[in-house]
Amino acid sequence: MRDLEGFHPAAFSKADPEPDALFYAEPRLVTHIDDGAINAVTALYRTVLPENGVILDLMSSWVSHLPEEMVFERVIGHGLNEAELLENPRLDDHFVADLNAAPSLPLADRSLDGACMCVAVQYLQQPVSVFRELARVLRPGAPLVITFSNRYFPTKAVAIWQALDGPDRQKLVSICATRAGFTEIETGEVRPEADDPAWQDPIWAVIARVPVPL
Repeated sequence: MRDLEGFHPAAFSKADPEPDALFYAEPRLVTHIDDGAINAVTALYRTVLPENGVILDLMSSWVSHLPEEMVFERVIGHGLNEAELLENPRLDDHFVADLNAAPSLPLADRSLDGACMCVAVQYLQQPVSVFRELARVLRPGAPLVITFSNRYFPTKAVAIWQALDGPDRQKLVSICATRAGFTEIETGEVRPEADDPAWQDPIWAVIARVPVPL
């Protein structure tokens, strides 16, 4: 499949070509966006993710930004550092996998009611392949919620990401999701409440859904 047809051959290359597992070998028990931005992501999840559903927190860490008051049947976490995932109190299960080395998910077809990926999509070197896997494991109509800011590890974010701004990054994610089979793609910028002193980092969102059979 010509997943990345039309992109420059080096578009999804990284300055640091070493395996991502080496970069993430040591746990980073920090947050990567400010408190206001975290609150914005949580508010978005509150309106989009289905309560009592099975949720995949993809490329997660020691914290999830899921609303505390929401109850889910099961939250599955994925990441590259076992210690970080073990620290995450919202996860019922988790698995460690390098999606750049092997873009596949050890999950059954149509087994998820929603998936989220926060400030991580910029590190995917085979985004269409990963999104296609997400389309496989999500139930029809289920949302994939991708959020990102302007923060990233420059040696690990792909080249094309660093050449774009927020709206064009939304277009990039939308193109990849469309090629993977998602439909009903929504994009937008999450804005802070007035005079919120905790909010500095911008947040953009892309929400894509698996088609519902007619």
